[in-house]
Amino acid sequence: MTGPARPPAPVGGQQPANLGDILERVLDRGLVVVGDIRINLLDIELLTIKLRLLVASVDTARELGIDWWEHDRWLTSGQATERDDD
Repeated sequence: MTGPARPPAPVGGQQPANLGDILERVLDRGLVVVGDIRINLLDIELLTIKLRLLVASVDTARELGIDWWEHDRWLTSGQATERDDD
């Protein structure tokens, strides 16, 4: 009598990663998704949407020189914004 079939072993001897491991890797290294959507009618461009998505931890983003949330008036208090303007 044979038991249930096992899934094939991972290639290279690595253990399968769980969601937490994958999320940790993405936030540590960053993930960029880029795409463009264009709508044309008779060779006339009606609409262009450019999508740029960066998924990373705050530390990784700062290493890449991205810190827009620190200077955005909608995300900071009025006092911090007034000090930045002086």
